[in-house]
Amino acid sequence: MRMIDTIFDRCGGYVRVAQIVLAFYDRVLQSQRLRKIFIDTDMRRLVDHQAKFMSAIMGGPKSYTDEEISAVHRSLPIDDLMFDEMARLLRMTLSDFRLDEEDLRFVLVEFQSRRPLVVHRRAVDAAP
Repeated sequence: MRMIDTIFDRCGGYVRVAQIVLAFYDRVLQSQRLRKIFIDTDMRRLVDHQAKFMSAIMGGPKSYTDEEISAVHRSLPIDDLMFDEMARLLRMTLSDFRLDEEDLRFVLVEFQSRRPLVVHRRAVDAAP
């Protein structure tokens, strides 16, 4: 019998992570600050990529290197305020899916640790 020892396993694996990511992006697309980033984005493809990324953060299979994450976000107008909003919405979503508080904190710390890979603009440089 296999022991469940990762957040990825405890939360239900890839299918459940994909559900979390879908709910997260529902919130993101309602955000005045964030939705403009995703106007011309293939959301189905983005959700698939983000579900793989979240799976890796939770201890599941790793799909992307830090270099790949940085390269994908380099041209996007993401600043610290936007990243903070994403983190806030992620916390809300993970809470809705009843992640254990310790697991939730771990995921958020891992998410925050990727800030330098995603944020390439200061808030004052961002277009309104």
